[in-house]
Amino acid sequence: MPELPEVETTRRGLLPHVVGRTIREVIVRNPRLRWPVPRDLAARLRDVEILAIRRKGKYLLFDCAQGHLLVHLGMSGRLTLVPADRPPQTHDHIDLRFEGNQALRLTDPRRFGAMLWLKSPAERHALLAGLGLEPLEPEFTGAALAQRARGRQVAVKQFLMNGRIVTGVGNIYASEALFHAGIHPTRAAGRISGERWDRLATSVRETLNRALRAGGTTLRDYASADGQAGGFQFEVAVYDRAGEPCRSCGTLIKTMRQGARATYYCPACQH
Repeated sequence: MPELPEVETTRRGLLPHVVGRTIREVIVRNPRLRWPVPRDLAARLRDVEILAIRRKGKYLLFDCAQGHLLVHLGMSGRLTLVPADRPPQTHDHIDLRFEGNQALRLTDPRRFGAMLWLKSPAERHALLAGLGLEPLEPEFTGAALAQRARGRQVAVKQFLMNGRIVTGVGNIYASEALFHAGIHPTRAAGRISGERWDRLATSVRETLNRALRAGGTTLRDYASADGQAGGFQFEVAVYDRAGEPCRSCGTLIKTMRQGARATYYCPACQH
């Protein structure tokens, strides 16, 4: 968390308020994030205009004339538009102050996020160069997934969550997509038919789009750029519903551990 829908919701929320505006000042209160904030970030961004905001997997790229500001929200981070004179709280680590009285504030209680400056082309940076298929792009197909899964014995849920294979699909959405595709999360990726890969690719895309329409999922810290919580947690079919009846067949939802993460599934609907 945040996963692809939360990052994309943040991007869309920022577009009308940030693109075309000029950063007048950068205030770094705590540079000790997962990757240290560059010491010269404030100098690099002073009087720089933001030309566009893109998303690569779970990363945001703020495109500027001479480079790119990369932001990762980690496990608990969020970007919020606030009045520039609003007093910071304990976990408010960085402000990008624009002309007028508005700032873009990075809040990150667990400090697993990042704010870095990248030279062009950004896609060559080590954090971005190895990203896998983008689930909301046309190249994300059952055939593409089947090709990458050929001969692999890893469980399909962990396959989906591998950022070098598929980018941006985390624990919540992998569990939900597998349920709607009717595929058991422990099935070996290399033992799934082409027809079922087509179904799963469609399910991943539809699950992410439903989450986007709901504004993402809020379990603990996530909020959109305007401070609103997401609503997808009220629509989930299996995630965090262990012991409750399946909405499709009535069988009790089960949970297990996969790669130190909780997996939720219906033993009757998924096989």
